[in-house]
Amino acid sequence: MSTAAMAQAEDFAALLDETLGLGNSFEGSVIKGIIVRVENDFAVIDVGLKSEGRVPLKEFATAGRAPEIKAGDAVEVFVERYEDKNGEVVLSREKAKREEAWTLLEKSFEANQRVNGIIFGRVKGGFTVDLSGAVAFLPGSQVDIRPVRDITPLLGTPQPFQILKMDRSRGNIVVSRRAVLEETRAEQRSELIENLKEGQVLEGVVKNITDYGAFVDLGGVDGLLHVTDIAWKRINHPSEALHIGQTVKVQVIRFNPETQRISLGIKQLDADPWEGVEAKYPVQAKFVGRVTNITDYGAFVELEPGVEGLVHVSEMSWTKKNVHPGKIVSTSQEVEVMVLDVDPQKRRISLGLKQCLSNPWEFFVEKFPAGTLVEGEVKNITEFGLFIGLPGDIDGMVHLSDLAWDKSGEQAIGEFKKGDMVKAKVLDVDVDKERISLGIKQLSSDPFQDAVASMKKGDVVTCTVSQVTENGLEVQVEGMSGFIRKAELSRDRSEQRPERFAVGEKLDAKVTMIEKGSRKVTLSVKAREIDEEKQAMAEYGSSDSGASLGDILGAAMRKAQEEK
Repeated sequence: MSTAAMAQAEDFAALLDETLGLGNSFEGSVIKGIIVRVENDFAVIDVGLKSEGRVPLKEFATAGRAPEIKAGDAVEVFVERYEDKNGEVVLSREKAKREEAWTLLEKSFEANQRVNGIIFGRVKGGFTVDLSGAVAFLPGSQVDIRPVRDITPLLGTPQPFQILKMDRSRGNIVVSRRAVLEETRAEQRSELIENLKEGQVLEGVVKNITDYGAFVDLGGVDGLLHVTDIAWKRINHPSEALHIGQTVKVQVIRFNPETQRISLGIKQLDADPWEGVEAKYPVQAKFVGRVTNITDYGAFVELEPGVEGLVHVSEMSWTKKNVHPGKIVSTSQEVEVMVLDVDPQKRRISLGLKQCLSNPWEFFVEKFPAGTLVEGEVKNITEFGLFIGLPGDIDGMVHLSDLAWDKSGEQAIGEFKKGDMVKAKVLDVDVDKERISLGIKQLSSDPFQDAVASMKKGDVVTCTVSQVTENGLEVQVEGMSGFIRKAELSRDRSEQRPERFAVGEKLDAKVTMIEKGSRKVTLSVKAREIDEEKQAMAEYGSSDSGASLGDILGAAMRKAQEEK
């Protein structure tokens, strides 16, 4: 073949390669094309090759949106194969977008810039994000600063992400939404701290709940909302009024710029119910409230939200003493109470429960005034007396000294036991001190007073020896106790011996003193003998008669014997 023929053949081959595209392969590259028409679910695209390509319409759709294309639109597509079995060019819009997106994402990754994307699916361990054609993985821990229970509101919404890692060869991209939020949060925190001041009203989200309060996220900084500042009314636990994730409006109560500690309050946004509390709840007025809390020393009653009063255990019942308040009232029970005292400065109201019930002591004194006879069961025996059950579920006390006239209290109390039914006389009723004094010995007349009425100092009486002691004789005289001292047993010193007498022996003695306080009579045999001697001297002897004392006394004794 000649040289001219060979050159001509080479030119023809080059022309053929150019025509068929063999000299510059388009496979694996992104080229521009024109949409010729849209038919069925495909877009027919002319990319300047010998045949047109078909691309499914779904590849033109963005996350959550229908495709918006029409004939004549210019689009970029990826050439997968130059010619398939049908002789058509195999094109892909998705791969074109992915290639374009990867190029832009690599630039953003190198520049540490945020990228926009749309969360469109859920996969194991996280979610899938459409980054303008490239699909990235969003780990569950990188979705938000706090755990998110429901991600539905985030789906299909364009939002910024930070690329954490990308590998084009493997087609892996890992993104974080949390990193963006933390950066924004830091900016907001600085701005918030700089402008924060006490009294400021803010909006926040409940981040955590503890026994003593709740932590509220104010947007980059947390504040403590103490349980006592949640509401004016009593709240036992913050969870009664708040839940995690709840948006709340709060007021800054205290702020320490050095420690950056913030104390918040919700109740401060409402009017203080304690304002004008004295006018609303005057002393002696009665109201109906609800029992909110019970303690060992009483029960708290809510009069209105935020206003509580204490019913002390001593003001709960007229008759039930030393009983736990929980046995008288129960939580949430509605009760009628009386206002006893109001202290607005200390925010305290003293209430009474028993004051709204009839006073059994007043009832008793009306029905059983002093001097009335009553009957009841011996409820208790103590070292100082008996307690007797009375009408109205109250007790009266019989003191040791009021048990018997003729016995000591210790002796008399041994004759009683619990459960005995006894009669007694009402001696005194003290309504204020809630005391009723009873007497058993008062059921009969006082033998001492009866005897004293017919006895006076100087009388000679017959007494009976009840006890012989070293110092004298204990005697009984007309129902009273008496005592004759040793020196008063006889005019003759040799006869002043108590052992000369025996228990039960009778003797005559002169009354020398009546002690009403100790209820005793002091007697003297010696004084009686001296009086008898004087009388005998006056009747039977004189200073010049010459009669002896023995004669005189003998005559007096004979006369006395004759009179008997």
